[in-house]
Amino acid sequence: MARSNFSAVDEYGFERHEDFDYENYEDFMSNYLKVLATRAQKWASLLGEGKSVKRTNTVKRYVRKGVPSEHRPSVWMAISEVDKMRDQSPDLFHKILDGPFEKELVDLVKTDLPRTFPDNIYFTKEANHQTHLFNILIAYAHNNRVVGYCQGLNYIAGLLLLATKSEETSFWLLKVLVEKILPDYYTKTMDGLIVDIEVLSELVKSKVPDVHQHVINLGLPWAVITTKWFVCLFAEVLPIETVLRIWDCLFYEGSKILFRVCLTLIKNNRAEIMACNDFTSLAECFKAIVKNASALHCHEFMQSIFRVPGTLSNATIIKLRARFAKQRREQQQKEPLR
Repeated sequence: MARSNFSAVDEYGFERHEDFDYENYEDFMSNYLKVLATRAQKWASLLGEGKSVKRTNTVKRYVRKGVPSEHRPSVWMAISEVDKMRDQSPDLFHKILDGPFEKELVDLVKTDLPRTFPDNIYFTKEANHQTHLFNILIAYAHNNRVVGYCQGLNYIAGLLLLATKSEETSFWLLKVLVEKILPDYYTKTMDGLIVDIEVLSELVKSKVPDVHQHVINLGLPWAVITTKWFVCLFAEVLPIETVLRIWDCLFYEGSKILFRVCLTLIKNNRAEIMACNDFTSLAECFKAIVKNASALHCHEFMQSIFRVPGTLSNATIIKLRARFAKQRREQQQKEPLR
C-alpha cells in the first residue's frame, strides 16, 4: 500500500531493497516531515542575513535536534571549527590534487572505490562520485602520511560527499574527524579504536552489567560487534538519516556521542540481547538491532541517546582511555619482538 508513495531510491541515492519496510517508513516520515519543517524555520532564523554559526548553548541545542540538510556543509565546518584550519591553508586541497601521487596510495584507494556504497546510484561506474571520492581520499592520503589510506575512510568520505556535495568540504571534514575528533582510529596500529572498544566494554559493564556478562558468557568479543560501528561512524550500519543526525552531534560534541549511541542501542535492545542463547544468535541480534524501527525513527532515537545511557562525562571517558591505553602499552612491551 505505502510502496507507491516512495521512490525505490532514497534522497541520498541509496536503493531500497526488496525487504524495505515501506509501511514503517511512511509512519516515520509522516511525523518527521513536521519536525523537519519546524527545524528548517528555526535554522533559517538563526542563520538569517548571513550570520555566522558560533559554538553557543543555543547552537548546541539546535544541533542536537538536527541540522537541515541544506545547511549541513556550512554548519559542520563551523561547529567543528575546521573552517579556521581551512582559512590558514585555503589552497591546500587543490595544491595536493595538482600531484604527483604515489602509485601505492593510488592503487590502495582505487581498490576500495567499487566497494563503497555499491547500492548507491551516485557511486556506480557510470556516475561521477567515484572520481570525486578518489580526489578526497588521495588528497587526504598525501596530506596525512601517518594515516595514508585506511579502510573505512572510504565510507566516511563517501557519506560526507553525499551530504556536502563538495570534494573540498568533504576533505576538510574528513581531516577534522581523523585528526581531532577520532585521533589514532585510522593509524596502522588503530590504537585509539582498540582502546575505545575497551572503554565501551567497561561502560556497558557499569551501566548494563547483565548484558556485559551475557555477551562474555556467549563468547562474542565486543570488537566483533562494534568495530564497524566505530570505524565507519555508523555509516553502513544505521539508517542514513540517523547516521547524519549522529554526525551533526559528532562534529559539535566529539567522540563521546559514539559511546552514547552504542549504549543506547544496547540498552534499548536489552531484552532481545538477553534472549539469545548462543554465539550465532547473538551476532545476528546485534545486526538486527541497528535496522529496527527505533533506529529508523531518528528524531526519537537522537533524543534517547541523551537520556537512556544516563550520565556520561568527558572526564570519565578520558580516565578510561588513559587506563586502557596504559594497559595496552604495557602488554605491547611484554610481547617479544618479531
